[in-house]
Amino acid sequence: MNNNTKPDLPQGYYQHYKGRYYQVVDLAMHSETAEWLVIYRALYGDFGLWARPATMFSENVDIAGELIPRFSYVGSTLPKALSSLANTP
Repeated sequence: MNNNTKPDLPQGYYQHYKGRYYQVVDLAMHSETAEWLVIYRALYGDFGLWARPATMFSENVDIAGELIPRFSYVGSTLPKALSSLANTP
């Protein structure tokens, strides 16, 4: 992916390969490097905002010799497993 081309990454809910859920809020361009960043919110703890390079967000990770997505898209609506979070930030 060319860092200057906006990634085709839908906003919505994602599950990290370790099991936790996150909400992709938006994409932003780094002011110095022009690298695209994914802005996402943890759906646990203090619901902190995070930024990660889009290339890293979308890459596969090697877990015991198996390549799996770092984050998997689960949809545009809050997963039922997280329905108790419907009224949180």
